[in-house]
Order: sequence, then C-alpha cells, then structure tokens
Amino acid sequence: MSKTLFINGEWVAATEGGTRTIVCPANGEEVGVVAEATATDTEKAIAAARAAFDNKAWDITAPERGSFLIKVAEQIRERKDEFARAESLDTGKRLVESEIDMDDIANCFEYYGKIAGQDAGRMVDAGDPAVVSKIVHEPVGVCGMITPWNYPLLQAAWKIAPALAAGNTFVLKPAELTPHTAILIIDVLDKLGLPAGVANLVLGAGAEAGAPLSSHPDVDLVSFTGGLATGRKIAESAAATVKKVALELGGKNPNVIFADADFDAAVDNALNGAFVHSGQVCSAGARIIVEESIAEKFTKELVRRAENIRIGGPFDENAETGALISAEHRQKITDYVEAGKAEGARVLTGGEWATEGDLEKGYFYKPTVIDQVKRGMSLVRDEAFGPVVTIETFTTEEEAVATANDTHYGLAGAVWTSNAGRAERIAAQLRHGTIWINDFHPYLPQAEWGGYKQSGTGRELGLHGLAEYTETKHIYHNTAPAVTGWFEDTK
Repeated sequence: MSKTLFINGEWVAATEGGTRTIVCPANGEEVGVVAEATATDTEKAIAAARAAFDNKAWDITAPERGSFLIKVAEQIRERKDEFARAESLDTGKRLVESEIDMDDIANCFEYYGKIAGQDAGRMVDAGDPAVVSKIVHEPVGVCGMITPWNYPLLQAAWKIAPALAAGNTFVLKPAELTPHTAILIIDVLDKLGLPAGVANLVLGAGAEAGAPLSSHPDVDLVSFTGGLATGRKIAESAAATVKKVALELGGKNPNVIFADADFDAAVDNALNGAFVHSGQVCSAGARIIVEESIAEKFTKELVRRAENIRIGGPFDENAETGALISAEHRQKITDYVEAGKAEGARVLTGGEWATEGDLEKGYFYKPTVIDQVKRGMSLVRDEAFGPVVTIETFTTEEEAVATANDTHYGLAGAVWTSNAGRAERIAAQLRHGTIWINDFHPYLPQAEWGGYKQSGTGRELGLHGLAEYTETKHIYHNTAPAVTGWFEDTK
C-alpha cells in the first residue's frame, strides 16, 4: 500500500487503498506506484488545512515565512539531481530541461522569500487628524492548487511559494500522470519543519481527487493551471461558494516576424518557441505570422531546421526534444493535424509519429510545420499542445496585429523587428499577457505571468502573484470617538 498522500503532517495511503502505476512516456517503463486519492481523502486534506489556518499554525511573522522559503530554495538546489531525474522520468522531457526547471523553481521560492516581509500595507488620509486609516493585506485562507503535467513542479512552485509567503495553508493536487516531484517538494517542506496541516498533498484524477478543491466551502481560493474546458468547469464549480479563482488556461500564441528582423535569430527562436518540450508548453509559439516578402525563405529554413531536430528520451544526450506525455495525447495531436489537412492545410514536414529504433517504445511525434492555413481553421484557433506550428503571412503592421489578436486566447506573443519604434507599437497593441520583443519564452519570477481573454484570470509570479493569495482589509480607527447627533436623543 503506497503512503504517498500527505495529510495533516503524515504520509498516508488512500482511504480506499487505491494506487496508480506511473510510467515514463519515453519508454513505457514503470517509474513508481503512488496512492490514488478519492474525494474522501481530499476532504480530509481540506479539513486539515482549515484547522491549521484557523488555529494559526502558520501565523508567524512575514520575515520568518520568507526565511523558510529561502531554505526551501536551498534544499531544491542541494537536491537538484534527484528532483530533475524524477521530473524527467514522469514527463519524458530531457534531463537538461528538467535541470533548468529546478533552477527556476529555486529562484521562485527565493524571490518570494525575499519579498515576503516587504508589504507593510499603506496609510490612507481620512481627512481627519483623529482618524488612523490603513490598508492591510491578510492571507486568504485555505488554498486549493491544481497543477498540470507539462511543468509539474514549476507550476506548483508558482502557487506554493506565494501562498506560503502570504501565510496561507494549502492542498496541492498535481496531475495524476506526474506526481513524483510534488511528493519531493512536500518532503522538503515537512523536513524543514512546516507545521502539520499547512501543506497537504492528494494524488489522483481531477474528477475525483481534484473536484472538492473548487466546490468545498472550506476552500477560500482555487488556483488551476491547465486546459480551457477544465478551467471553465472549475470556475463554474467555484461560483457556488463565490471563492477566489485564479486560472491559467493556455494559449494560441502568435510569433510575429517582420522582414527586417535578424533572420537567423528569428528562425532559431521560432524553433524554440514551437518545439521545446515537444510543444507541450502553454506559451508555445504555435502561430508563426511572417511578413509576406520573406515568408517563402523563412518557411524553407524553418522546415530544414525542424527536420534536423533530434528526438529522444530523457537521458539521451544527443536528443533535442522528447516525448509526449501519453499515448492518448499523441493520438490527440494526430487527430488535430489530420483535421487540419481535411480543412485544406498542407503539412510541409512531420505530421506523423516518430517510431525509429527505441522511439517505438514511447510516445513521440515529429516536429510539424504546416502552411496554407486560414484564420478560421481549427489549426489556427485551437491549442495543439504538441510539436505543431502553423505559418500565416501579412503585408502591413495593421494586418499583423489583427492576425495576432484573432484568437480567443491571450497568454503570450512575440514580435521580431530591428525597428524599435515598430516593436513597441506592436507590443502595445497585442492583447496578450506577456510580449517578447526579439526573443521567445523567457520569464522572470519577479514579472507577472497570466493571460487576457480566455487564457485565464488573475496573475502568477511578481507582486500580483503574491496579491492573489491575500485579502485586502481597510481598518478605520477613530481615536477620538464622539456622539454624531444624527438621531435626536429624546430621553
């Protein structure tokens, strides 16, 4: 019986004894066996988090919480090899990518550790010297966190670090396919002495183990990163108790390339934008929108480079990109591309499984470049979440902006040009939460991340990422109380 749930300071098995076998998507080999929680387990975890918050188990000073988070960062750096290997085995991503993720995760905890004690609120001028009026920020309470499988620990860190910095308790429900780094981070928190009930972990399918986090009245906030359809269900479920909701729901991100851009850098970054982690990235540059005058040259070079990308497993030092998460997801990508072809799109390279040699054991899909697409096609409008990129063209700035904004998503986008004025004009008009100029994919823990439109609500990272986990209170103190005289005293 697997004791991999963490509830009220103890590692426990699922109440009903359920387990799940985790396999590496690069080769199908078993990674481990973990507990499979039900709603009953999640409700126990919520009760533990509620009691810990109400009993002020984590009610220490903000600088003390910050110091704790910095220790978490130190532990991640010390155990980097262990964490990165676990991440790669669960996800199938290359080990070097997981190692980079661990550095970013440590930086996230360190950032929130450093700013945890900096928010002193603010004083408000009430216009009366006898009144002391101030705005303070307090922890929101019990936080439900539901995280995805593509960046399992990174997305968890973006939630855990600000939640703990603000003084909250939480229940974490990672994606059922990639649980092992969630187990490791909870192990770190426990060994560093986090009080029982402050951090809780439940593993299992979202419909069963995750559902109570959005519906339960004792959860004050639910933060979800994942697909649009699930995000809508979570928002609907959370509405019944009017709890705070933070949603990051992916994107269909435009990469706009003008003729005066650095050609080689634009091509290289277009490859990174589309094919890093086999395109399983919410901010993937899945729509290349290139100026008509260079479109043929750009597309030809992009195809040539895409065909040379080396595919392999996590520990293949020659590989440049890795596996898809599951057989089901690979089939989803296959169906997505076939539907595009049926609409008239043309596959220039890829569009099929990669099965050569040892790749046959895993779930691999070749980097795919598609042109002859139109703005109304499913390839252009729907998120692929795989190694698929489409080519569109434009002739004017206005057309470039209109094309890039023609999406119900709004997470991220990029513009490539050597004209600084044009770059700033385009960036100002794009309706996306992050805009890169002459770059693609970098993010900073101190800079807010999140989307416009149906890419979600709220922000992660930065100061606003911390604010998501707080409530704002106004305290109005009259130091010279007096009778108002509003109502006549007839005694």
